[in-house]
Amino acid sequence: MHLEKITQRYLDLFPTDRSKNTMQRTVPNILSCLVDPVKFDLPKLLYFNEQLSEELGLGKIENHKDEDFLAAQNLPKNIRPFATAYAGHQFGQWAGQLGDGRAIYAGEILQKNGKFQELQWKGAGATPFSRAGDGRAVLRSTIREFLMSEALHHLKIPTTRGLSISLTGEQVIRDVLYNGNPKPEPGAVMLRTAESFLRFGHFEWFSAQRDYETLEKLGLFCIENYYPEINLNDDNKYKKFFEQILERTANLMVDWLRVGFVHGVMNTDNLSIIGLTIDYGPFSMLDEYDTSFTPNTTDLPGRRYAFGEQGKIAQWNLWKLANALFPLIEDADYLTEKLEYFNDYFNQKSDEMLCKKFGFENMKEDYAAFFEEWQLLMEDLVLDYTLFFTALEKWKPEFEVKSHFQTCFYKNNSPEEFQKLSTFLKIYDEHISNQNFSEENRLKLMQENNPKFVLRNYLLYECIEEVSQGKMEFFNALFLALQTPYDCDDVSLTKKRPSKYDNQSGCSMLSCSS
Repeated sequence: MHLEKITQRYLDLFPTDRSKNTMQRTVPNILSCLVDPVKFDLPKLLYFNEQLSEELGLGKIENHKDEDFLAAQNLPKNIRPFATAYAGHQFGQWAGQLGDGRAIYAGEILQKNGKFQELQWKGAGATPFSRAGDGRAVLRSTIREFLMSEALHHLKIPTTRGLSISLTGEQVIRDVLYNGNPKPEPGAVMLRTAESFLRFGHFEWFSAQRDYETLEKLGLFCIENYYPEINLNDDNKYKKFFEQILERTANLMVDWLRVGFVHGVMNTDNLSIIGLTIDYGPFSMLDEYDTSFTPNTTDLPGRRYAFGEQGKIAQWNLWKLANALFPLIEDADYLTEKLEYFNDYFNQKSDEMLCKKFGFENMKEDYAAFFEEWQLLMEDLVLDYTLFFTALEKWKPEFEVKSHFQTCFYKNNSPEEFQKLSTFLKIYDEHISNQNFSEENRLKLMQENNPKFVLRNYLLYECIEEVSQGKMEFFNALFLALQTPYDCDDVSLTKKRPSKYDNQSGCSMLSCSS
């Protein structure tokens, strides 16, 4: 691997604590802290995403030194690992300093297109921000993040990505559901990559300390590297910066709604400054359609981060980012106007997204009521979100409703409920017949926006059970399937959640340690 290409810009550009002291503490006016990853006695490479490594310019594994690097061991001198400080609001409350508690940067690598891709280990040991934690990760959560981040990438949703998984040879104690039942689990380290791991919380950190000099440096860095369409000499550059973040965040929320992704813990420190999906914890893909569904046990009973609340929470988080950026913008009326604009923009993009899922060429006035009726129908009849659209794509008016949609039901519906579905489909057929859009184009639109395969929690649960026993066959099958989610025809991977997993921990409900 071309490890000599890895650099660390942050250490030269921003205030850095170079003591390598990992004692948990407050580090005011600091972005980065140099840290040494923990030494593992028996690290072993479990999986390597060679295609991604080639795309990054790192290349193939050539020797044991490369495998050591993937596990954050015996690093070459040009790699100076560090963790970053950030703050944030968690479950609506100011939490103060947070920071990379389980993540350590390796640095970044320059791409052929002139952009950098950052490299970051997760689970390589404690940092000053570990908040009484050990900085380790377990195999269970590592597999979940690795596979789901790759799944979202292939669903064409902006996300961090997984480069490798290494076993540490350790047993790590974790209380999966925070219910007083800790147990040892295999430890693991993931190397992940993203154009940037910067988040809303980085800006909150410096703004809260009134360190406006570093706040501005960070803003200029982001504009120059991630928002090149904004002129650095423009007097309104920070206004445009905020507007672009707002739109990217709204677009990401719409993408999540399109495929049924529920993040589970949308704190301000878990939202990307460039609109990526980051920090995979108690996430889930929808099985049955339910706007109130949250997979996070910590989010009960309020369901702040439920599937249908994600757009609203994104806007709330943007209010907090606006507060953080105010010293650079100094125009409260502008920020208020843009935050109110979020609603219109998000609703417009959501309507456009649903039109594509249903195969409608353009949004029409009467579609709004149609979409509302569809949501009620999905929840009343407890229909599978993904499988409903798979069946709808093949639907023809002459088909028998119950048999055609039989793969989608999670409950035994009454004749009256099936009649509701029949009535809805008649209205759908009328909408289709009334639009000036060919059948070929309709199907193409639906096929491009409705995945056949989504990485359901029960599949991840089964995969983790297999890998924990040393079996990689199912992991490999999932990794192959997730690369073609819009074309997957493997019936064993595209079925609804089996009833035996309805109340299984790790399938329907998870915790922030997941």
